Amino acid sequence: MKRLRVLLLLLAIICSSTALAQEPIHPRVYITDQNKAAFLKSIENVAWKKELIAGKKERLQKYIQLWQNDSEWLVSRLQMNWKTKHDKVYLKEGDFSHSEGSAPVPTVRFSGTRDWATEYKTPSLETVEPYLDDSRGLYLEHKKTGKKEWVHPKEAGHIIEGINRKVMSLIEDAAFLYWLTGDKVYAEFASPVYMTYIDGMYHRDAPVDLSNSNQQFISGLATFEVIHEKVLVHLITSYDFLYNYFNEHKLDVSKSEAVFQKWGDQIIKNGIPNNNWNLFQARFLTYVALVLEPNEKYDNGKGSEYFIEHTFETSTDRQTALKESLLVYDQTNGIWPESASYSVHVITTLLNIITLLDNATNTNELANFPVVEKAALSSFQYLFPSGYTIGFGDSNHKKLPAENFELLIANYNKYDQKDKLQTIAGLLNDMIVEGDYERKAKDLFQLFFYVDSLEFEKVNDGSKMQLTTPTFYAPNVSWFNQRIGTGENAMMVATTASYGNHTHANGVSIELYAAGYVLGPDMGKGSSYWHDDHRQYYSRMPAHNTVVVDGISDYEAMRSYHTFKLENSFPLSGESPSFDKVTYSNVSFLEPKTKAKQQRFTSSILGPSGQGYVLDIFRSKKQNEGVQRHDYFYHNLGTELTIKNNQNALALESTNDLGSHQGDLAAYDYLKEKKKVKIAEDFTANFKFNNGENATNLMEVFVKGSTDQSVYTAMAPKSKALTNGTAPKLLVDKPIPTLIVQRNAEAWNNPFAMVFNPASKDGTNSISNVQFSKSEKNASTQFVEVTFADGITKDRFTVNDSDEAIIQEEGLFQNGFLSIVRKKENSPSFIFLSGMYKYEQENWGVLATGDSATVSFEITKEEITIQNSDPIMFNIPQPEVGKEAILFIYEGEKLIDTRKGLKSWVNGEQLEFRLSKGYTKAIVKIRDITNDE
Repeated sequence: MKRLRVLLLLLAIICSSTALAQEPIHPRVYITDQNKAAFLKSIENVAWKKELIAGKKERLQKYIQLWQNDSEWLVSRLQMNWKTKHDKVYLKEGDFSHSEGSAPVPTVRFSGTRDWATEYKTPSLETVEPYLDDSRGLYLEHKKTGKKEWVHPKEAGHIIEGINRKVMSLIEDAAFLYWLTGDKVYAEFASPVYMTYIDGMYHRDAPVDLSNSNQQFISGLATFEVIHEKVLVHLITSYDFLYNYFNEHKLDVSKSEAVFQKWGDQIIKNGIPNNNWNLFQARFLTYVALVLEPNEKYDNGKGSEYFIEHTFETSTDRQTALKESLLVYDQTNGIWPESASYSVHVITTLLNIITLLDNATNTNELANFPVVEKAALSSFQYLFPSGYTIGFGDSNHKKLPAENFELLIANYNKYDQKDKLQTIAGLLNDMIVEGDYERKAKDLFQLFFYVDSLEFEKVNDGSKMQLTTPTFYAPNVSWFNQRIGTGENAMMVATTASYGNHTHANGVSIELYAAGYVLGPDMGKGSSYWHDDHRQYYSRMPAHNTVVVDGISDYEAMRSYHTFKLENSFPLSGESPSFDKVTYSNVSFLEPKTKAKQQRFTSSILGPSGQGYVLDIFRSKKQNEGVQRHDYFYHNLGTELTIKNNQNALALESTNDLGSHQGDLAAYDYLKEKKKVKIAEDFTANFKFNNGENATNLMEVFVKGSTDQSVYTAMAPKSKALTNGTAPKLLVDKPIPTLIVQRNAEAWNNPFAMVFNPASKDGTNSISNVQFSKSEKNASTQFVEVTFADGITKDRFTVNDSDEAIIQEEGLFQNGFLSIVRKKENSPSFIFLSGMYKYEQENWGVLATGDSATVSFEITKEEITIQNSDPIMFNIPQPEVGKEAILFIYEGEKLIDTRKGLKSWVNGEQLEFRLSKGYTKAIVKIRDITNDE
């Protein structure tokens, strides 16, 4: 595979030259002159291509006029060591320290700091000081005061690299337009600036970290991280399109090649070898490989084959080759082990790499990396029903990048894979129709590789949902999704722990979507990874919907390996059973700081009206008995949070509780307007949105009462995960009302129990009351009864802490984890059992004949529809006189067996049936005995 890929690339490069030419032909990274005529024709006929090119011409015109008036106008805006000509750069960990030495030409300035957050504005090119090289630093405008002041580069974020990148993006556009139009004005405008930068980087060394910290091993040539060397792409593209101009004017290109080699070497030498960095680095290396000539041309042997090999095949200490990096994916579910935003970005990067390589080899490179295609399709599982991605870890809520699907379409179109093309083009068209995407190119890469137009037949409306399932489990990020309901009643709960990169110390956290919004959001990331607000709050447990033990629960964020164990769930990940009224997960977790044992049962239930609700039971206890405290955190959109008991609002008092002054995490200090009340009874927490004219109910939370329990309300910092698509616009940048239920005792046998009842879009609630109780015979058993708005329909939950637990009360025997019974006027309409060995209630019964089973009964007067995961014997009440019960068993939709129920030897009021394995469909039909089937 390695030899074949290198040979194919070499063949593509060699064949791009004429048979007798000594000089290789450029451009070739995005396009060759051989395909120029077809490209020019497409510009005439494709509006979005014409629009991008027109925009680039218009953008450049202003700067060309400035350059024509002053030939040094643009080059003087480059951030260079104009006077000092320093060739050595020194850092102190993640900050620029100083530069020194002497080069024969001005050299490129290094970036100011690894931290992108800054209090200063990036100046426009028009306001950049020409030829600025001052020992006082940079002269910048403060964002708040509006005054300009001298600033050390380390206080300026990424402003230095940003200015240079902007200048070089203009040069890239000019180089492209020179190739496109043949107008030498573009080349004359671009060439001096390009050469100045290249000469400056040629004569400047890579940075040295005086602290000898990890920074020494991650720095690039222009920036603090090799993954941020975006200017390299501008340089390579400019070189590719200007190559013929350079040759015609006998300009030396050897320094360009040497700089590209030096940059490639820095990217191979530095980096982080076991996360997304490999892939971001690989993208830069692919550009380097494609623009350089074969190895034999260079004395150091570092040409196209060398860099292709180090991109795809050969790993080094700091750069893992692509073939190894892709093994990090879960090969079954297609999920990359990082938070959603980063995972999706990885897919985009890989598709960029594959597209570039395929443009050179024309051998369907995507087929060589099937997990990338799987990952692109699996990314739909990240989506809330509104089409925005979930927010765990360092993520925020955003749409999936259309570029991923554009590049898949380009591949499918190129290699005539019509079925795949139809599916993805239909999905992309849905994004266009819904107003989430407008087909236009943002850059040259997209200009050259997107198909001219989407050609597809109309796809079924439900096509997008085929890429999501009621539940989805990704163990390699410790994430479990539940979806239930449709349209305005669609709900979703994402349960996450911490595994992989860009994680938070969030314990077992949930993010809750309902009524079109992410009502219970994650908080996202702080100002930057180096700022206190991120390190102390956003990445810590109190910023998440979880339970904090003793006020100190914590562990390392960013790269963390504290997973939950999925004990039970329904349905199985990726499956779509016909019984669609319940989803749930039950996970266990060891909180490492306090060694507390935790378990979280979270279930979404579809009510009779089509609206759903969520039951959350969170158990938590320290392994060592004694004094302990457990704080249940829940953050919800809104402007107001009211605590009620028996519909009466309780008066809470301001408090100084909760904070680092009493030994809690510093994250507690970020909570403002703290109020407190002690209450032992059940209560409700009502989250409302008051826009100044009226108040709208958003969420009602029914909360189980307990002795030794205090209730707090507070305003937490704004969620940085939210966008206008996941919250009302007026709430996006507002503080988040927060409910904290504090238990000053173990919370295992007496767990936290909440019913989340989101208001519908018209402001109504589907639930009228919730009652919580516990078994007197088995301390850990929890009973929850939910009464719906009609007053006669009720859901009854019996929840144990394990499959092995037994509860026996009057009229009920349950040896198993979970039972849910919905009754209307005391007649059951469904019974759902999971993790069940034996269940008996009101002549309904199940006995698992092996492993614990999941079983559902959907009950009408005439028939009972059953699904079961494992072999069982089940009982139903004896039909009335004159009726009989016949079991019909199906494989798929094919009837494979029928049998009559047998009278139970144990209970004459029951009929007994056996299912020898799990079935997705079995129906008991109740019919007249005289009626022949």
